[in-house]
Amino acid sequence: MGRRLGVIAGSGEFPYCVCEEAQNRGYSCVVAGIKGEAESALREKVSAFEWFDVHEIANVVAFFRKKDVGEAVFAGKIDQRVVYKSDELGKVLPMLLENGKERGPTALIQAAINIFSSQGINIQDPTKYIVTAFCTPGILTKTKPSQEEEKDILYGWEVARKLADLDIGQTVVIKKKAVVALEGIEGTDETIRRGGQLAGDGIIVVKISRTSQDPRVDLPAVGLHTVESLVQAGGRALVFEAEKIPFFQKEKAISLAEAHGVSIVVKK
Repeated sequence: MGRRLGVIAGSGEFPYCVCEEAQNRGYSCVVAGIKGEAESALREKVSAFEWFDVHEIANVVAFFRKKDVGEAVFAGKIDQRVVYKSDELGKVLPMLLENGKERGPTALIQAAINIFSSQGINIQDPTKYIVTAFCTPGILTKTKPSQEEEKDILYGWEVARKLADLDIGQTVVIKKKAVVALEGIEGTDETIRRGGQLAGDGIIVVKISRTSQDPRVDLPAVGLHTVESLVQAGGRALVFEAEKIPFFQKEKAISLAEAHGVSIVVKK
């Protein structure tokens, strides 16, 4: 079976990209699919696959050890609402966070990383498997922001940075230099839709990483679904951080944005 990479798979294109590149590098991928998040089609593309509930950390560890996995990555979104609503996870949380007071998503994932490490499984930075998904600064669409939209982008950038560094969320929705919506545990897509419902057409969406972002922990991403949500909300621009936030299904997302007069801006 050769070298093996464990993948804790959430939703979206992220797990597919990681597995494809890892296999190109000679790895066999052993995937722990999170129920309700990972796509069943992923099973057909990897060497080994099993389903797990979000709270089954010990079972994922046992699965990886059985398959002789010594290194693993988190890839894909896991809905934080499921995490905090889970009765079973409520029993696991005190064990994970017994030495800390914080109960935020970063603290929870870091605690899980420590458990994997204690069992001989090194959680790695996944960015080396998705290099082509990162963008350099620039405007990716033919549609460009207006002068007023540029002002919203600059304002939103400052707000998003503060929000991200407080470990609350990494997405803000702006209109006419007013904060319309801040991301909480609902995630980016629902934040965008809520912003559209509150402020109507013309919103600007800014997504940014934390200043001290650990890419092993909750790596922020955008993609086709992000643009779909923005179009549905009547948005005018998507702005995200260059070389820090991966952009999945890029060509389809850009094509959709251009068809609806939406600009996509990559900012440093």
